[in-house]
Amino acid sequence: MPYAKILTIQDISCVGQCSLTVALPILSACGLETAILPSAVLSTHTAGFSGFTCRDLTDDIPAIAAHWLKEKITFDAIYTGYLGSTHQIDLVLDIIRTLLKKDAPVIVDPAMADYGKLYPAFDTAYVEAMKKLASSADFILPNITEACFLTGIEYREHYDRDYIDALAKALLKSGAKNVILTGVGYAPDKTGVVVVGNGESSYYEHRKIAKGCHGTGDVYASAFVGALLQGKSAFDAAKIAADYTVACIEHTQGDDAHWYGVKFEPLLPRLIQAVQNA
Repeated sequence: MPYAKILTIQDISCVGQCSLTVALPILSACGLETAILPSAVLSTHTAGFSGFTCRDLTDDIPAIAAHWLKEKITFDAIYTGYLGSTHQIDLVLDIIRTLLKKDAPVIVDPAMADYGKLYPAFDTAYVEAMKKLASSADFILPNITEACFLTGIEYREHYDRDYIDALAKALLKSGAKNVILTGVGYAPDKTGVVVVGNGESSYYEHRKIAKGCHGTGDVYASAFVGALLQGKSAFDAAKIAADYTVACIEHTQGDDAHWYGVKFEPLLPRLIQAVQNA
């Protein structure tokens, strides 16, 4: 895709290496003109910090979108991350309808749950709203927990390939065109990603690092989107994103002072090289 303009919609934690502070540099490094629409501004992310500030920007979104529409600004792709409310999801759906170029892709990271539970801010009404957004996606990137909430399939900590296949098929049936199911491991020391779409299913497996880092889901999703919009297949983009995320986690290991995020910036040249390789 020649010099694409992508819009990413998610919150911005000023400190903490997640959401927009991850998405903007990664997408830009991949060669994409990156426009942002913050859903909220937080002083830090909410995992491990106390006393953080948060300003909800829901009321600002319609005016921003209206200005873009007036200026005839449109986008070659829209990528969503953490959204704060059901109303924000409805606003995002309006933006997709009015500001996305014809046949341009929508990439949705549902970003609402993990380890069998919803994040504290969300409830069943939010899940139902996210189902509407997910059904409009060309590519959806849930983890197993999020896939379960989106499909109504019971969450399992232990599973087999048939269970994972059932999750992916249910997501496709709901309307998503391609599924990138993350955090899928069939052995204790392995994890990976399942890519399903166009009648095909593939699995990329890599080493599982026991000690994770905050924000790695955002790193993965952003790297996937960057590679995808530079012409990589969904599987190749999923592989590039996985290798990059693992490398970033490894690069952060042993630095106890950097507990709040992942050191992704020093390894951006590696991502750029992977995306640029034919």
